[in-house]
Amino acid sequence: MRDFLKRLPKAELHLHIEGSLEPELMFALARRNGVELPYDSVEAVRAAYDFQDLSSFLELYYQGMSVLKRSDDFHDLAMDYFRRAHAEGVVHVEMHFDPQAHLARGIELEVVMEGLSLAQREAERELGMSTALIMAFLRDRPADEAMRVLESAAPYWEMLDAVGLDSAERGHPPSKFVEVFQRAKMLGIPRVAHAGEEGPPEYIREALDLLDVCRIDHGVRCLEDPALVTRLRDEGVVLTVCPLSNVRLKVVERIEDHPLPQLLEAGLRITLNSDDPAYFGGGMLDNFMACHDAFGWSKETFVQLAGTAIESAFMSDRRRLELHRQLAESV
Repeated sequence: MRDFLKRLPKAELHLHIEGSLEPELMFALARRNGVELPYDSVEAVRAAYDFQDLSSFLELYYQGMSVLKRSDDFHDLAMDYFRRAHAEGVVHVEMHFDPQAHLARGIELEVVMEGLSLAQREAERELGMSTALIMAFLRDRPADEAMRVLESAAPYWEMLDAVGLDSAERGHPPSKFVEVFQRAKMLGIPRVAHAGEEGPPEYIREALDLLDVCRIDHGVRCLEDPALVTRLRDEGVVLTVCPLSNVRLKVVERIEDHPLPQLLEAGLRITLNSDDPAYFGGGMLDNFMACHDAFGWSKETFVQLAGTAIESAFMSDRRRLELHRQLAESV
């Protein structure tokens, strides 16, 4: 099964590129940029990856990105992940990035965009991989700050495949960002949002009704609201679920407890993703294998999941047709 899942052409729709920073690269970039880390070894960093919740993860997450200073760093970060993902059979990656976290450190948006866009072109040229870019707003920061970031990104609007909403969910409902997402809609930029991971099902409703998103990132708590489940099914809303992330952040205690089987049984459109693979125990192949080991899913189920991801990805119709063809040939 592992060989089959590796061969399966997989599209990843929920990845935070800063969360792909492996300890080895973190130390290499720290040396290159003269950044002093509070860890003396790669092993010490990995030992710190025992998170109690989303907040404890975010503390280390923001600490780790302190090594990202120059456009070369963002390029190297993205290419490091693209190469690992390519080796696991990933053919398309949609990467969230957090401009506010970098701007707060004095790193200009131009630096981030230059490095990431260079990596995107290189991934297509060298790996045959398509990519998409999602500029995410930090929901625990003020909405007017997010609006300023969106407006300052004017030179890059055409490079953005979507805007998103991430970071600490509790106490920061989607309704806080209505004007920002309305502005993005006016600009013709698609919208996605994290909702229903730690936050309640009502946050999913707000993301749909107030932010007019086309996908929900996570969304696993929708099962607490049967009427919402019916709506998600009837409207064909895609949930980008991250199983190993949910275990590591204590959304569920064990992978065997994950609601993924119930989500599928409810007829919802689901995709599997890694979220922050360097911190959460593995990339796409590990997430697929974890679901196989826990739920005993058939090859047909994984083909269905891979097909849903391709169908709902931000890519050209030509690329979508090409990947659907690859998927059919892999079975």
